[in-house]
Amino acid sequence: MQRPLAGRRVLITGSSHGVGLAAAHLFAQQGAQVVLHANRSVERAREAAAAIGANALGVVQVDLAEPGAGTRLFAEADALAPGGLDVLVNNAGIYLASSMSGPEADWQAAWDAVLQVNLRAVADLCRAAVPAFVARGGGSLINIASRAGYRGDDGEHTAYAASKGAVLALTKTLARAYGRDGILAYALTPGWIDTRMAPHNAAGLAAAKNEIPIGRMASAEEVAAMCAFLASGACASATGACIDINGASYVR
Repeated sequence: MQRPLAGRRVLITGSSHGVGLAAAHLFAQQGAQVVLHANRSVERAREAAAAIGANALGVVQVDLAEPGAGTRLFAEADALAPGGLDVLVNNAGIYLASSMSGPEADWQAAWDAVLQVNLRAVADLCRAAVPAFVARGGGSLINIASRAGYRGDDGEHTAYAASKGAVLALTKTLARAYGRDGILAYALTPGWIDTRMAPHNAAGLAAAKNEIPIGRMASAEEVAAMCAFLASGACASATGACIDINGASYVR
C-alpha cells in the first residue's frame, strides 16, 4: 500500500464525525500521524483514535467557540506530535441561522458564534501554525471553506457565507505571504456534503440534490481524499488554490 503521507504529523479539527473523521482515518492509512480534535463529541473522537491505532497521537478536547481556543488547541496538539506538527486541516465549523428578520439579539449572537468558530478560530490556528511550520522547514494549511464563500448563501445564513468568504481570503493571503518560507496553503470549497450538516428531511434533501448536476452530494471521503492529496505535497504549485467540490452546482 502506498503511504504518501508517511512522516507527516497532522492536526485535523472537528474529527469526531463527517469529513474530519474520514480524513483522520485516511491520513493514518496513508502513513500520517494524526491528532484528532473534538468538543462535545469527544468520546466519538477517542473511539476513532482507538480504531486508528498507533498512528493516532491523541485527542484534544477544545471548544472553538471560546475566544483564544484555536491558539490553545494548536499548542496542545503540537505537544503530542514527536517533532511537532507540519500539517493543519481546519475542518471544524458551524452552520447557524442568522436571519435578517429575526430579533437583534439573535442576529448579534449568531454572528458572534459563527465568526468565532468558522473564522477567528481558523485564523488563530493558522497564526500558531505558521511560525512553527517555518521553523521546521515548511508545512501545509488546508482550510475547509464553502461554495457559499464565492456565490453566497440563502438569507438565513448570512454570517456563514461571510465567514467562509473570509477563510478564502485568509488562505490566499497566507499562501502569498509565506510561500517563500515553505508554507503551502489551500482552501476547499464544497457544496453540500453527505454529513449531519446536510438536510435530511425529504424536501430539503430533494432540493439539495436537484441543484447538483451529478445528482448527489459529495461524500465525506471525497473531501478527505482531496485533503490528503494536498497534504502530500504532490502539487506544491497549487498553493493558494481554492478547490471546488460541489458536483458542478457552482462553476466558476
